[in-house]
Amino acid sequence: MTARIIDPAEVARAYRDGIRGEVAALESPLTLVGFLSEDGGPSRTYASYTRKGCEDVGIRFDLRKVTRLQAEAAIEAANEDPDVHGMLVYYPVFGTQQDTYLRDLVEPRKDIEGLHSFWARCLYGNRRTYDDGKKAILPCTPLAILKLLDAAGASTTDADQPYAGKRVVIFNRSEVVGRPLASMLANDGAEVTSFDIDGPLRFVPRGTEVGHAVEETSVTRGEALSAADVVITGVPSRSFALVAAHELRPGVVAVNFSTLKNFADAAKEVASSFVPRVGPMTVAMALRHTLRLYLDRD
Repeated sequence: MTARIIDPAEVARAYRDGIRGEVAALESPLTLVGFLSEDGGPSRTYASYTRKGCEDVGIRFDLRKVTRLQAEAAIEAANEDPDVHGMLVYYPVFGTQQDTYLRDLVEPRKDIEGLHSFWARCLYGNRRTYDDGKKAILPCTPLAILKLLDAAGASTTDADQPYAGKRVVIFNRSEVVGRPLASMLANDGAEVTSFDIDGPLRFVPRGTEVGHAVEETSVTRGEALSAADVVITGVPSRSFALVAAHELRPGVVAVNFSTLKNFADAAKEVASSFVPRVGPMTVAMALRHTLRLYLDRD
């Protein structure tokens, strides 16, 4: 068996095509503002990809460079500006708890990344709509991963709980990607084992209305991997022990969203589908959220 490689750029293209048509039909231009406080690394790369994505679909992109001490005032000004329809902040800004404060400073109805605590409460409470039926915004990268899993055939897309009966392993429990992703999958019926440096946790589905619960577990990496239908990794460390072929169940769907390689090459000989990166889909979901929040404005 050789895994089918899922190209996120190809999957994202279909979403951008739909967004482009809707943006072209708007009566006034749509503007997305990005705040960048550091010039190098992943933040700069993400900003570059965002610009290209916006240009492709006809959204104006205004990248504003700010120092970390200017960020708060810049966000507040954008909140009040009616010509700013969406915004994103390229983190880290401070690299401390101060960044959490900045996330909550962004007006939720301009928060195209879905990182504000308003959206987090919707996610963790399994409240999928707000304001009498408007669809809640989900964090971009976790949502991108779900869409790529759909493309890989890992879900039953027309079901109320598309991951019912699926066992998922995630290596990453960050507040931006790993934890919300585990919750989203459990809300959709999956039994999720989440690993990070503090040990494993289980995210257990409790039904379509209740959502999920989080439980302590003593399951080992080997036990979890050998039973998993889906394995998702996002460990940005070269010391991470690569997921090996012998650890995986034949036919597993494997996703790597880290900038570093998390799977051994031979894992592709065991997996049915392999997603090597996620970035283009993250940008596509950000553009989709920008349009949705604009159309849902009061």
